[in-house]
Amino acid sequence: MGQTARVSAIAWTAAVSLAAWLWLLLCQGFFWRTDVRLPPQRDPETWPFVAVVVPARDEAGVLPASLPSLLAQEYPGRAEVFLVDDGSTDGTGELARELADRHGGLPLTVSSPGEPPAGWTGKLWAVRHGIGLARVRGPEYLLLTDADIAHEPDSLRGLVAAAHAGGFDVVSQMARLRVESLWERLVVPAFVYFFAQLYPFRRIGRRGSRTAAAAGGCVLLRAETAERARIPDAIRQAVIDDVALARAVKGGGGRVWLGLAERVDSVRPYPRLHDLWRMVSRSAYAQLRHQPLVLLGTVAGLALVYLVPPVAVLAGLATGSAVTLVPGALAWLVMTGTYVPMLRYYRQPLWLAPLLPFTAFLYLLMTVDSAVQHYRGRGAAWKGRTYARPEAVAGEER
Repeated sequence: MGQTARVSAIAWTAAVSLAAWLWLLLCQGFFWRTDVRLPPQRDPETWPFVAVVVPARDEAGVLPASLPSLLAQEYPGRAEVFLVDDGSTDGTGELARELADRHGGLPLTVSSPGEPPAGWTGKLWAVRHGIGLARVRGPEYLLLTDADIAHEPDSLRGLVAAAHAGGFDVVSQMARLRVESLWERLVVPAFVYFFAQLYPFRRIGRRGSRTAAAAGGCVLLRAETAERARIPDAIRQAVIDDVALARAVKGGGGRVWLGLAERVDSVRPYPRLHDLWRMVSRSAYAQLRHQPLVLLGTVAGLALVYLVPPVAVLAGLATGSAVTLVPGALAWLVMTGTYVPMLRYYRQPLWLAPLLPFTAFLYLLMTVDSAVQHYRGRGAAWKGRTYARPEAVAGEER
């Protein structure tokens, strides 16, 4: 009797998981599709002046692979690069100047704002300083891009042409992350897949939609919009600054577009699980707004959606229960099928698709670890800085 009750409970849970996957498949903005690329482009009659702002802290290891690509942009209008050295100890600023002298290209200004004051994250303090330097020159657009992001020569031109054609205040591309080590293959495509599940790209660009997100590695932002939305001051405490920026822009009536990149790549390596773990866990609990109940709901949701299907399959095979096996197998099949497009986008073998429950379990542990580190007083730790729970600021509490 007890075993029958357990089988029945697993069967019902598997059925709920299958229902959840059918809803995700059809009703969550077709998040699993990877064809949301740079929108239609139209060259403006006069190409606007663009200021490229690059916050950089201890980035000497990746700068030779990224900064020359910015300096080499084939942009028909005027563009300048402002690299803000955020308290680096590895010679980032000096290396940037050397690279500019060696490669030439767009004008480069290297500056440092000093340590951020209380209430600011280091990156956003650096962005504020860079925007301030650029604003004196009167740019019409700002390209906010990270120091580990490499751009193809026509990247800036395409971003501006897309913003002009679509009337967007923000055009952002999710840079293609590096996928070379075993752990990168297991974790990185899933990272983008989970992000798209939370923020379906199709909904972000739709008029009237409240879904807002951007990818901090590549954000083209209209300078007038930034000033109107008080960016970055209004989001100065945001650990997940790209989503906060998009919310601030949308909250002020602006239009945002986000999609997958074809010509923008991250060159930062994450060869070990430890490296990827730190990348995810430093901001996972901030994504949940530091709310214990939201954390519990997230853990339960991850378990229901990603872990129940393989457990139901194993239980069904062990007990010979078709009512447990079939919904579990169908849910796992739908899950696997929705992951295949992302693996193809990252040019990865499709045998990784059925392993998504294992990767989801890793993300569950990373999320829990993020909360544990927060309550230990370590907050969101990154490159020698630790950020405690922020006070309510515009863009994070909307």
